[in-house]
Amino acid sequence: MTTPRIVSRAEWLEARKAHLAKEKEFTRARDELARQRRELPWVKVEKPYTFDAAEGRVSLGDLFGGKGQLLIYHFMMGPDWEEGCPSCSFWADNFNGVDVHLAHRDTALVAVSRAPLAKIDAYKKRMGWTFRWVSSAGSDFNFDYDASFKPDEEGLLYNFGTIKPFGEETPGISAFRRGDGGEIYRTYSTYARGLDMLNGAYHLLDLTAKGRDEQELPWPMAWVKRHDSY
Repeated sequence: MTTPRIVSRAEWLEARKAHLAKEKEFTRARDELARQRRELPWVKVEKPYTFDAAEGRVSLGDLFGGKGQLLIYHFMMGPDWEEGCPSCSFWADNFNGVDVHLAHRDTALVAVSRAPLAKIDAYKKRMGWTFRWVSSAGSDFNFDYDASFKPDEEGLLYNFGTIKPFGEETPGISAFRRGDGGEIYRTYSTYARGLDMLNGAYHLLDLTAKGRDEQELPWPMAWVKRHDSY
């Protein structure tokens, strides 16, 4: 940690206001980036994906739950895993309750993993989560959306070809929109650091003097555990 400068209140206000100007510039740039994101082209989903849910086998269209938009979080939990990824669990702690608010903006939120539904349900219960989470077991969905990689696909790259995948399961989020005729379109996906925007805990830490305090760790999230394991 950098040794802090201790100053008078007047000097602190001057420095804070100077930084505020940069924050406002960043906010305007972020708003413009969001506007441009909304103008990205869409691609039609042609494959009839199905998932295991509490009510049985459901389609991608069923995951909309009657809404016009759908967000799918690609949760790292492979077919033979007994627990979800600690990092994805850190992110998922931000999802509880938010689905109610999203529903009032015509948007559904669903997590998808390749683990069997029984394992997903057991882990979800352990974590105390209430958001919808289904299994894509037996489906190409995770592979087609670059969230899972087969052992013989070592040449493929994660995050739109910019990063070598660190395993067979990787995190991400994809956005979909339903057309007037019921057709489904993929409008956006983001992976890796693009997921930072979903994690409220990190944003809160960014407001503190120590920040995320990960500089001396073997890797940035080496400190993260499931919330019942600290």
